[in-house]
Amino acid sequence: AAAYKHVPLMEENPCEAVLVNVTGSRQVADMAVEYGAEKMIMVSTDKAVNPTNVMGCSKRLAEIYVQSLGCAIREGKVKGHTKFITTRFGNVLGSNGSVIPRFKEQIENGGPVTVTHPDIIRFFMTIPEACRLVMEAATMGEEIFVFEMGKAVKIVDLATRMIELAGYRPGEDIKIEFTGLRPGEKLYEEVLSDKENTIPTENKKIMIAKVRRYEYADILDIYAEFEKLSRAVRIIDTVRLM
Repeated sequence: AAAYKHVPLMEENPCEAVLVNVTGSRQVADMAVEYGAEKMIMVSTDKAVNPTNVMGCSKRLAEIYVQSLGCAIREGKVKGHTKFITTRFGNVLGSNGSVIPRFKEQIENGGPVTVTHPDIIRFFMTIPEACRLVMEAATMGEEIFVFEMGKAVKIVDLATRMIELAGYRPGEDIKIEFTGLRPGEKLYEEVLSDKENTIPTENKKIMIAKVRRYEYADILDIYAEFEKLSRAVRIIDTVRLM
């Protein structure tokens, strides 16, 4: 679960994103195999679906590595018995850097509450729900699992509701200010939970993602190159390789 997840920050620091999210995940996966760990569960993100930013792309690259390693072990091409499971879900309410603590602080300071765009929407789940689904997915075999995130929430509606719940009038007592989309930010997140891209499981909140398969032997050199470029902070080359 250790990763850099702040989208604009990773746009500014692509080499650091690759070093931690890609090379870091690779090292954990390799050590899990070397020391005979039974399972490794990688916590990914809905931003890894058709990624349009560095953060989402770095997480997709981590998914590809652990998944192809898992396949190679199952097919006897790599020695080991570690099973690899990946979970993909959206924003977790109240987690570090989440909008709710930020809005709360802005309201306590008398405003304004800042929203990047009037039409921006996001999917949310609570911390206990995310934890429960990760633990359940861990018992369900080696796949990339996608969590059903429910209905998308308009961020401006969330801000309005929080101002009202704090006893203020939105737009009068506390203003809502639109600041513009930040680097790498999408208006909406794509969740893979439609019928075309997923296979159902026994739990209606957990689906299996249909994703392209990569051969472990084919990708090794590329991941070594990622490490070399990111350590040397060769930004353009790192992004080009992504």
